[in-house]
Amino acid sequence: MTNTKETKIVFRQALLNDIPALHVVRMSVKENALSNPDLVKPADYEEFLLRKGRGWLCEVGNEVAGFAIVDIVGNNVWALFLHPDHERKGIGKRLHADMMDWYFVQTTAPIWLSTAPGTRAESFYRKAGWTATGFTKSGEVKFEMTADSWQRRSLCE
Repeated sequence: MTNTKETKIVFRQALLNDIPALHVVRMSVKENALSNPDLVKPADYEEFLLRKGRGWLCEVGNEVAGFAIVDIVGNNVWALFLHPDHERKGIGKRLHADMMDWYFVQTTAPIWLSTAPGTRAESFYRKAGWTATGFTKSGEVKFEMTADSWQRRSLCE
């Protein structure tokens, strides 16, 4: 008989000591990869986690599988990324829901994000109820979500 041990999955608030692991996930993505890895530095995570918003992560075993960070000051999603080994397992959906629920408890201001067109991320946000409002100067699709839209979406699930 084989002893199968279930892998522990934990969702929790991201802390400062998680930043190196968050950055590893950010640098591992295949879609929406940074053209220049120096564009996002560990100090950027600290700014959002301590002063501008809040972050959440998912640990699978002892490894960070994905994370989300919202900017309450700029009213936008700063990050929602999964390590490629942990895609399509519902982790992104849960991180997204935790982030959005927290955001709309803090404010009723609409929230926005942008992502590359034609990606799985674009499809994810459309399915999650985000409304495309145009394109950024860099050509990314810009999305918006209102408190009412989020509340209606959450009630239907």
